[in-house]
Amino acid sequence: TFQRQLQQSDCQNALMKKVFDTYMLFLQINQSAAALKHVFAALRLFVGKFPSAFFQGQADLCGSLCYEILKCCNHRSRSTQTEASALLYFFMRKNFEFNRQKSIVRSHLQLIKAVSQLIADAGIGGSRFQHSLAIINNFANGDKQMKNVNFPAEVKDLTKRIRTVLMATAQMKEHEKDPEMLVDLQYSLANSYASTPELRRTWLESMAKIHARNGDLSEAAMCYIHIAALIAEYLKRKGKMHIFQTKHVPINYTVE
Repeated sequence: TFQRQLQQSDCQNALMKKVFDTYMLFLQINQSAAALKHVFAALRLFVGKFPSAFFQGQADLCGSLCYEILKCCNHRSRSTQTEASALLYFFMRKNFEFNRQKSIVRSHLQLIKAVSQLIADAGIGGSRFQHSLAIINNFANGDKQMKNVNFPAEVKDLTKRIRTVLMATAQMKEHEKDPEMLVDLQYSLANSYASTPELRRTWLESMAKIHARNGDLSEAAMCYIHIAALIAEYLKRKGKMHIFQTKHVPINYTVE
């Protein structure tokens, strides 16, 4: 009934946000495994009908959906894990098709970001989550329609990167009582995403929280200054902000 209104401005509109938020409530409030099965089916139809809402314009809806699906990948029910993994694979494939079979850059970025957030929020990374990653890889290996394109390789690269983040986090947990070692590990992980400013920002924010918790306020401030520099550099490259050099403080520099 409201398809035309939902598709206005390439699906970037207030009505779309309200409909999407309603879908997300079904994942945010505890449901039975039987109910979740229907929620996942409804979401597949929703993503298939309105891909622009997720893969074009602002990345908010894409990020929120990735976060909630990944939470379900860590669900105690094996059937829910399988359904969530299938939905996630479908979502990545739709991203690939939307980009004319070139890449899954948006879903890749938002999934890694969601994993980084969920590690702190829900403690994911155990055998249940690893099982879901294996299911996703199996879908990629068995998808005959995608055999002659680079999509399966992109999926495998994404799951490999997720595992790298989980391994790094496990190391951090081992050194959680050693603040200096913990921050060193956080810093190494932040540097590994030098080519992805949004993810680097996520880990720098995490570092800042650790510093603040330990009373190292000047170190926390340096993290936030670096985040500000990343944002300024990004805006400058997009032509949305001019960075001027003052007489006393040179602020026009390139962030590594």
